[in-house]
Amino acid sequence: MDQKVLIEAIKKQKEDIKISSTLKEESKRFTQLLFNTFFDSETDTTKSLVELESLFFKIRDIACPEIKGKPCKTWTDFIAGVPNLFCKLKKDAEAIFRNDPAAESLSEVYLAYPGFYAISVYRMAKEFYLLGLPLIPRLMTEFAHQVTGIDIHPGAFIGESFFIDHGTGVVIGETATIHNNVKIYQGVTLGALTVKKELMNKKRHPTIENNVTIYANATILGGDTVIGENSVIGGNAWLTHSVDKNSIVTHSPQIEIISR
Repeated sequence: MDQKVLIEAIKKQKEDIKISSTLKEESKRFTQLLFNTFFDSETDTTKSLVELESLFFKIRDIACPEIKGKPCKTWTDFIAGVPNLFCKLKKDAEAIFRNDPAAESLSEVYLAYPGFYAISVYRMAKEFYLLGLPLIPRLMTEFAHQVTGIDIHPGAFIGESFFIDHGTGVVIGETATIHNNVKIYQGVTLGALTVKKELMNKKRHPTIENNVTIYANATILGGDTVIGENSVIGGNAWLTHSVDKNSIVTHSPQIEIISR
């Protein structure tokens, strides 16, 4: 192909899609710096907050070019909510430490647990999501997804003392509702029963009530599906209907052992 023709084809493609890799990369940097500012004792809080504000305006102006250079209430609202955010994240860390016999200290939870990192980024992104900031909350949680293998949409609602153990492969959809003291293990999917564009803005993902435990690789689908409080969902279970409170749901595979 002639180089001039190729260049014109690429330019036209860029005009059609209009995305910015700078926005994606700077959103990653913003997310990591935000986490370090909140939890890393070696990060200078005063300096990092100044950098964060500047970086936030940069990514906001790329994501929302129509308000570029204008005052931004979103950042100040976020900062005002930080004490409440800290309270939620402390309860999450304590839930992990309390429920995992392998956790020897809270410091280990903050430093080494992918579940805590993913939950932290989700809760930070959720604040911006609630303030109506487009795209950036999704880029934040997608960065956490890349780092941890845990995919939590910022639109999901998650209550207090949330525990994700191991975490790889966990998927929590946009309209999922998770109440308090819920435990989820690796490979769990809280997804939609059907995927159709016309269901946008409809509740498509399940509701998990208080004190539920969901073991590895369980799949729970549907916006009308409710898992009642105090229930235990066993590994590899597949649910598309509601479960009463205090239930135990198990999956029994057919296993054949042949002696040789």
